Amino acid sequence: MNDFAGTSTLVRLALRRDRVLLPVWILVFVSMAAGSAKASIDLYPDVASRVSAANTTNSSPALVSLYGRIFDPTSLGEVSLFKLTAFGALLVGLLAAMLVVRHTRAEEESGRLELLSAGVLGRYAALTSALIISAGTVIVLGLLTALSLIGTGLPTAGSFAFGLTWIVAGLAFAGVGALSAQLTEGARTANGVTAVVLGVSYILRAAGDSAADGGTRWISWLSPIGWAQQIRPYAGDRWLVALLPLALLGLLIAAAFALLRSRDIGAGLVRPRPGPATGARSLRSPLALAWRLHRGSLYAWGFGFLLLGFVVGNIASNVEGFVTSDSARDMVEKLGGVNGITDAFLSTEMGILGLLASAFGVQAALRLRSEETALRAEPLLATGVSRYQWLASHVLMAVLGTGVLILVGGLGSGISSGASLNNMGRQVPRMLAAAAVQLPAIWLVTALVVLLFGLAPRLVTGAWALFGAFVLLGQFGPLFDLPQGLMDISPYAHTPRLPGGDFSATPVIVVAAIAAALLLTGATTFRRRDIG
Repeated sequence: MNDFAGTSTLVRLALRRDRVLLPVWILVFVSMAAGSAKASIDLYPDVASRVSAANTTNSSPALVSLYGRIFDPTSLGEVSLFKLTAFGALLVGLLAAMLVVRHTRAEEESGRLELLSAGVLGRYAALTSALIISAGTVIVLGLLTALSLIGTGLPTAGSFAFGLTWIVAGLAFAGVGALSAQLTEGARTANGVTAVVLGVSYILRAAGDSAADGGTRWISWLSPIGWAQQIRPYAGDRWLVALLPLALLGLLIAAAFALLRSRDIGAGLVRPRPGPATGARSLRSPLALAWRLHRGSLYAWGFGFLLLGFVVGNIASNVEGFVTSDSARDMVEKLGGVNGITDAFLSTEMGILGLLASAFGVQAALRLRSEETALRAEPLLATGVSRYQWLASHVLMAVLGTGVLILVGGLGSGISSGASLNNMGRQVPRMLAAAAVQLPAIWLVTALVVLLFGLAPRLVTGAWALFGAFVLLGQFGPLFDLPQGLMDISPYAHTPRLPGGDFSATPVIVVAAIAAALLLTGATTFRRRDIG
């Protein structure tokens, strides 16, 4: 039998399974780029304002480490989109890699691929179809992003070069996902390996970009994200640099297929160690088991939130120099809803941390469904553990985990902004309060996962689509002048704009009450439905 037999069938199956998720995520990325460009074009109407903003950015090590350098200070396109070049490549790379793992290792772990392999299915069909889906997604995403940027009035060549940065970054990390799926026996471990590679790549780029002239800037050339950034859209459009990530993709795919050929279905290159015959006393409760399952990702996310909080707070002292024109001040205040430019910046960045914490909440709550489909929940529920206890253990990890993450981010930004503004005693409590008011909206999104898990478990991954829709409405609605009634659908639209804005307890209490009601409904319906 041909090793690629059944590939087209698996591609159609994957497209059907992801028929909601993929369009939503493509729409989120395209809207993010177009919205950023549309807002920034009005902020920097002349060359002087662009040069001032670029010089402020390039003179701030924190900004350069986070986003990268602006290579052409006079370029409207680069000044408008420099925040999304490297950071966007990181997110597109994560999406591409997780798609490959979802349709390869996750299918093997669940046993579905072995069942399909009993029919007419070649050895390479699953990996090939996953790579086709992942590559097709990032190519469509990149092309639509380029067209949307052209629509905002930016140069055509630079817009296609920008779309190319996201495409090649996505392709390179699709290869990383393909290789990591061969190394481990679990999809979560494979995603963790990919996340580590992404993090190291971003750190290498940041280290190279923040080095002094004549120093170790070559380090950024060791990173696929650095390669994508060196295409330099709107600042020279160096197309040939795209060959580097494409060459890496070829090497990773060759290695992945070689490993796939030499292993059994369900096995990985690194075999897990057998556990002890009896569980430790610290594992003899559902909550302890849930903590054991979630703690690894919580540690990694917590470190990222602390680091991001420090960087955001450190940038706060430079915001006045970055926002030079009246229109820029108006736009930042519009996004933050407060009068002070520094407070508006911190309020906006805290909202972004809230979105990231929501993503952790969705991921953690989805563990309920993955435990159920992997047939690990049913044996546990056959013991003295009740359904409420099992569900509550994972929900607590999601709810408390999001609280820890956002408060860690608020603490980090409070300490660094207090140090840079010489007002530590005032900034730390203000930023902790700004973090705390994000929690009701975060918990509501997490509660939607629990509701879907109880009512319609097959649709539970649709929570990602709802999350994407809320992000579009709540974060980009003001930029696109959407009706207020439409934006109010998003829970993030009701979060008080702190620090600096007015605080009202009513929306916070209402959103928290809705989240609690959704959690209770999800728990009640889960108790009444069949497992599996």
